[in-house]
Amino acid sequence: MQKDTQIFDLLQSELKRQRDGIELIASENFTSLQVMQAMGSVATNKYAEGYPGKRYYGGCEVVDEIETLAINRLKEIFNLSWANVQPHSGAQANTAVFLACLKPGDKILGLDLSMGGHLTHGSPANFSGKTYQALFYGVKKEDGLVDYDHLEAVARAEKPAMIICGASAYSRDWDYARIRKVADEIGALVLADIAHPAGLIAKGLLNDPFDHCHIVTSTTHKTLRGPRGGVIMIRHDFENPWGLKDPKGNVRMMSALLDLAVFPGMQGGPLEHVIAAKAVAFGEILSDEYTAYAKQVVANAQAMAKSFVSKGYDLISGGTDNHLMLIDLRNKNITGKKAQETLDKAHITLNKNAVPFDDKSPFVTSGIRVGVAAITSRLMKEEHMETIVTLIDKVLMNIDDENVIASVKEEVKTFMKQFPLYPELG
Repeated sequence: MQKDTQIFDLLQSELKRQRDGIELIASENFTSLQVMQAMGSVATNKYAEGYPGKRYYGGCEVVDEIETLAINRLKEIFNLSWANVQPHSGAQANTAVFLACLKPGDKILGLDLSMGGHLTHGSPANFSGKTYQALFYGVKKEDGLVDYDHLEAVARAEKPAMIICGASAYSRDWDYARIRKVADEIGALVLADIAHPAGLIAKGLLNDPFDHCHIVTSTTHKTLRGPRGGVIMIRHDFENPWGLKDPKGNVRMMSALLDLAVFPGMQGGPLEHVIAAKAVAFGEILSDEYTAYAKQVVANAQAMAKSFVSKGYDLISGGTDNHLMLIDLRNKNITGKKAQETLDKAHITLNKNAVPFDDKSPFVTSGIRVGVAAITSRLMKEEHMETIVTLIDKVLMNIDDENVIASVKEEVKTFMKQFPLYPELG
């Protein structure tokens, strides 16, 4: 079969783009080479509907071992009693939890998307907002922190079936215990979506949601530094609240309902090549090297936040506890869209993002979201954060000067040569 030179040339161009640029998208990271090799392996050829030892196809003895290894490693990372590693994405992990725990029309309470929440936490544009009655809490205008008083007031008044905590653009830690307390008061389940800070939680650098939240979901990329995918986790399994029974008359455990929700509920065959890559990444997370990485992520984020503040940038909540920060550019008279597009020209990649109480559309926004997980994977330290912020500031303060932008692009390319990416690939 003829080699598809067009696609492989484009992939080589993408490798060059990643090598030459400063990657600050908070949702992105660089996997290890062995994670990529596992993802591009022969496991992509295997169809394996079902679960290890209970497949609907023959020839699954090897992928059963792969998936079991992924499950066991994830359970060790977070001290779990049960995990499902099959969801194709974080969104599908959340979908499965809703399918297992809710009926159409049930009330859910999540962080408003415009305040840093996620599409799958009840946005009217998403299945979660279309299928369930979505209620929202937000952040406080004065300090940008989650308004737990408002969360509790809405929970008591509306009695949602589920309270969702977690965010896509929130830089502070969560008070999971407080959320669980009000959930118990009204009889609600608590779902923690830890897609962004999961790698920091894994190493004890942020609050642990597992003893307070009934179910926890995550992506496997971002701070976990694995392939793109999702997982569902439980530390303390529990009998389903509705008393649903199996054919033998035993009350089903919640883990069993979640397994059924993933398959056959909302997915067919699992992506065993991705699960193999997840297993590799989970093995890396168990290492001392990853512990050092996670600590460096926090140190770099705090150094970068301090540098932005010193240059007069308005950080929501004033700083960060995790790997990301949300920056309101209104005091600089720049939109998020303009900032993203202009920084792209200089090979500095980040994303426009709405800020709390934004007065611009989601397609324009008043802010940008910045994360340090990827640049930390390239072995940058605190002292490099000042350099990056200076380059960003130089572009934004000369946003219509093409000569300055071109000059910064060359500075970025030279700067990044200190931090080689996948040298094994030539």
